[in-house]
Amino acid sequence: MAFLAVFGNVFICFVVARNKKLRTATNYLLVSLAVADILVGAVAIPCALLTDIGLPWCSYYLCVLMLCTLLVLTQASIFGMFTIAVERYIAILRPFRYSVLVTPRNTGLAIAVAWALAVAIGLVPLMGWREAQIAEGGCFFNSVIDESYMVYFNFLGCTLLPLLAMFVIYSKIFFEVKRQIRRIAERHIGISAEEKRRKIICQELQTAMSLFIVLFCFTLSWIPIHILHCIKLYCPHCNVTTSVMLTMVILSHFNSVINPIIYVFRIKSFWEAFKEASSCIPYPALFGKYSNTNLTVMIKAESFRNQNNALPGL
Repeated sequence: MAFLAVFGNVFICFVVARNKKLRTATNYLLVSLAVADILVGAVAIPCALLTDIGLPWCSYYLCVLMLCTLLVLTQASIFGMFTIAVERYIAILRPFRYSVLVTPRNTGLAIAVAWALAVAIGLVPLMGWREAQIAEGGCFFNSVIDESYMVYFNFLGCTLLPLLAMFVIYSKIFFEVKRQIRRIAERHIGISAEEKRRKIICQELQTAMSLFIVLFCFTLSWIPIHILHCIKLYCPHCNVTTSVMLTMVILSHFNSVINPIIYVFRIKSFWEAFKEASSCIPYPALFGKYSNTNLTVMIKAESFRNQNNALPGL
């Protein structure tokens, strides 16, 4: 899972860096989110594996720092998705203000603020809000990170509230798109400027839908483990087995793997880059029975009809 997370998200970063047309505000925000997922695969999952067996034993504060790394990267993903939601809100509900508000400088500032907040929130246990050090105790998440921090601060304050705000933002986006399409349709105008505007709105709807799917998958991946933390805080005598907890941890890490898959199969520019990269692989040498031509035809046949063009509003 760590390998897939790193490989898939490095591909997303490489595609944006290679293609100048993809160097847009939305894609820069996606790259920031991809960087967080790369660090999950390269740093967080190895740290989780070490702490699962109680390592490191030599330094309590190194243990706390490793566990805080998991929290920092989770918050970076949340705030990254929040900045994307705000950018899409401006692109669709404030299109005439978009070029003024969403500048390269403001985009970079938003990314920097998101990461700064993630680091500040994730390092709170290192500053003191944690369980007391246990002599001869191993480096286990549940024995180091305070459950009250996980529930009241990390979950309710820094995870649930941003998620609810993002769902409200996307609801407003979808209602506004529906209203604009209905208004254009009521004019009964043929292929004209209004028709072009309708097509643009539909493309932006596809982009917003793709990013909403990313948000929805994040929610499904992370809410279960936070629910387990709530159970452990409010019902300390309830039996939460280790296998259940580890399953929820694996589910949360799987989110870093699924994001680049969503980008490739929902956003046309990334799909085209994926096809281009696939055409460079010597398929006959690997499989023997398929040629590059046949595989190209197969890829085109499977192309999604609802993919949107390079991210709109830019």
